[in-house]
Formats: sequence, C-alpha cells, structure tokens
Amino acid sequence: MTDRRPATTRSRRPSSTRSRRGSGASERTGTVAGLTNVRTRLVGDRDSVAADAVVGVVRLWATAWRLVGRAWDEVSSVVTGLGWTVAVLTLVAFVAGYRLGLREVVVVGFAGALLIVVAAVALIGRSRLLVRMRLPQHRVAVGDPAAVVVTAENPGRLPSVPSTVEVPVGVGLVDVAIPAIAAKGTFEQEVPVPTTRRGVLDVGPVTGVRADPVGLVRREVVWTAREQVIVHPRTIAIPSTSTGLVRDLEGQATTDLSPADIAFHAIREYMPGDDPRTIHWKSTAKSGALMVRQFEDTRRSHLVVALGSSRAEFADGDEFELAVSAAASLGTRAIRDGRDVTVVVSERTPEFAKRPVYAVHRLPTVTPTRLLDDFATVGLAEACLPIAEVARIVGNDTAGISVAFLVVGSTVELPALRLAATRFPVGVEVVAVICEPEAQPRFLRVAGLTVMTIGYLDDLRTALHRSAAA
Repeated sequence: MTDRRPATTRSRRPSSTRSRRGSGASERTGTVAGLTNVRTRLVGDRDSVAADAVVGVVRLWATAWRLVGRAWDEVSSVVTGLGWTVAVLTLVAFVAGYRLGLREVVVVGFAGALLIVVAAVALIGRSRLLVRMRLPQHRVAVGDPAAVVVTAENPGRLPSVPSTVEVPVGVGLVDVAIPAIAAKGTFEQEVPVPTTRRGVLDVGPVTGVRADPVGLVRREVVWTAREQVIVHPRTIAIPSTSTGLVRDLEGQATTDLSPADIAFHAIREYMPGDDPRTIHWKSTAKSGALMVRQFEDTRRSHLVVALGSSRAEFADGDEFELAVSAAASLGTRAIRDGRDVTVVVSERTPEFAKRPVYAVHRLPTVTPTRLLDDFATVGLAEACLPIAEVARIVGNDTAGISVAFLVVGSTVELPALRLAATRFPVGVEVVAVICEPEAQPRFLRVAGLTVMTIGYLDDLRTALHRSAAA
C-alpha cells in the first residue's frame, strides 16, 4: 500500500496541470479570436515584448497625430486668406533667394517673417471683458425706432484695453468700438436696427475680434446668442363701426327669412311643412286659421381676408406693401372685435413643379401679434394662383362666410374681380380693395361686388365708413 500511494500521487499532478494549462490556453485563444480591435489587427494574439512595443509605437503615433490635427485646426481657424498668402510667399522668397543668391528676395522673406511674428504676438492674451446684448423690443412696426444695446463690463481690477466687437444686423455688419473701461466699469452703446421694410431680421451674435494691423490673423470670440427682430407691417386702427356691413348675432339681421331664429319678423298663415312649434295660438284664436311666427335669419359674422401674392397682380413692391398693410389692418381689427376671421394668401408653386399648386396658406388668427408675425414674412412670388382661384378655394372650404375682402394691386381689372366675386356662395358681401399708391380714393358698387381704390393706408378707414353707410 505504501508503494501505490506515491505512484498514484505522481500520476495525478501532471494530469491536473495539463488540464489547467489546456483550459487557460483555450480561454485565451477564444478571447483573442473574438476580438477585432486595433491590437488584434496589428499583432494578432502575440503577447511578446516586441508586440507590446509595436502597439505602444502605434498608440504614440495616433496621439501625436491627434495633437497635430488639433493644432492645425486652431491655426487654420485664425489665419486669413491674406495670412496664408504671406506665409507661402515668405517660404518661396527664402528658398528662391538663398538658392539663386538674390539678396532682395531674401529681404522680402525676412519682411514676411517679421509680419508673421507680429501677427502671432497680436493673438497673445485673452479679453477680460464680458459682453452682452439686449433687445428692448423684439417686435416693431415699419418705421418705428428700434435698437439693440451692447453692454461691455470689465470685472477685473485693471483697466481694459480698447477693442472692437462686431454685431450682425440683418445682412449688414456693424463694428462697435469699445474704449478702455476702468476696473469694475461698464460701457453701453445702442446699435440701430433698420425698420424701413417689414421682415424678420437676425441680430447677433456679438463677436469679439482680435486681429493684427495687417489682417494676417483673426480670432473671433462669440459672446452672445442670435436674436430676431420682427418688423410688422404698418397698420391703422379701424373702428368697429366701420364693419357695420357685417351681419352677426349681436348686430343686424339679414333680409333672409327663417322659420326659427332670434329676430322676430311677422306672423303669417300656416303652410304645409311648417314646424307646429312655431304656431302662434293667440293669433290663431283671433283669426280662426292657423298662424305661425316668421323670423329674420341672423348669422355669426365670418370675415375672409384674401391677399393676392402673385407678382403679376401688382405693379411694383410699393403696391404690395400697401396691400399687406391693408390686409393686416382688416385682420387685426376683426380679431380684436372677437369675430371669426380667416386670412389667406396663395401658396407658392415650386420652380420646377409640373403643375400649379391649387392651395392657399392660412395665416394664424389666434391673436393680432401672431397674425402680424406671419404677415412680416409674406412676399411676392412669380408662380401663384390669381385672386379668382384663391376666392374659389376659400369659398369652397370655408363655411358661413359673411364678408370677403379681396386685397389686390392696380393691375387687376374689374372683370377679374367680378369673376372672383362669383366664386363665393350667394349672399356673401364681397369687397375688393385695390391698392394703388398715391391714387385718388374711388368707390364703386356693381352687382354683388364693392370696389374700393385706396392710395394711402388712411383711405381704408374712409372707404369702409362709406361702404357701411351705403
């Protein structure tokens, strides 16, 4: 028994060792085989010192390449086109001057090198200023004064050096010179915003500029975010009495008769088909025959303001601006009066479309401000539906229209306006507003159509008074 135990012990140790080595090798082989990273592509499953050295060299090269790329991005972001030109000319001057022995060319190279050194020194340092931008008003009307306030603050303990910031205003660029500011001091300057034309103007961001005197390098620091100034079209206040031609529940009743409504009209004899609930029993008892009540039909006012946007319907841009102001005045007055109003313009047809787009764009009428915001972006287009087609689409898609205002330019003739008036349902009061700057106000009534010609925006108020009186 003593001879068998050592033999048994010696036979188990090698087998267990072989099994552990085999399992570790299989696990390592399986792990390496499942990897597809950069190391396996370079050295595979090798674990030697040479493999680690190759991996280290590659990692060092990748880090150095990233640093070089980052430095190149920094340099390319501050060097201008003139700077690159001077750098290339300096290098060419040195090479050509020394190779050909031309001292004058070498002098040019040294002059370029001096400019490069001066430009590099100009970029050293950081601005200690804190620059902010403030818009007192984000919405203004055409012609109203507007400005953006640029504020610079020096939070440091030493006076700041003079600098310059740039403020983009619309398509322009305004340079604001900031003088030396004392410690803990501030500086403010107003930058005017042009409001001669309606539209949406992008203001900002305020950008700090550090550059050399020649213009070889330029470093920009963005201080603020971009803001918008919406320039609304000019509008006038139209009194509510000027819309007396509108029929609504609280105002005048129509001449259309109805068997059931609010405004009482008369009592007549019963006819087959009348509602028995409308029988007036006192009159029936007196006359001995069935008598029923008859009412005048009252309607909730629903205004439609349709603005033509086809370039063919306006002589020039001034006519269109007058038309936009007139349509905006009508729409905002209806919203303030609490009436149901629909304001539409024609949709634009894309330039390469195969067929015209038969649709209209409805402007939001939730509040006067929302409506004016959209009116600020309305513009003329070559491919738009004429006013007659706009009237047809609105007449078919909008129910309960009482009055429809068609705002057009001077090139639209009376036959086209009469055709547009026929596209609305029977009983709709159609008013065409022809905008012709500096023209004499005119007023014309034809069958189913009222035509107003205005030369100034103030003429619209007088024309509406006259239409209501008529």
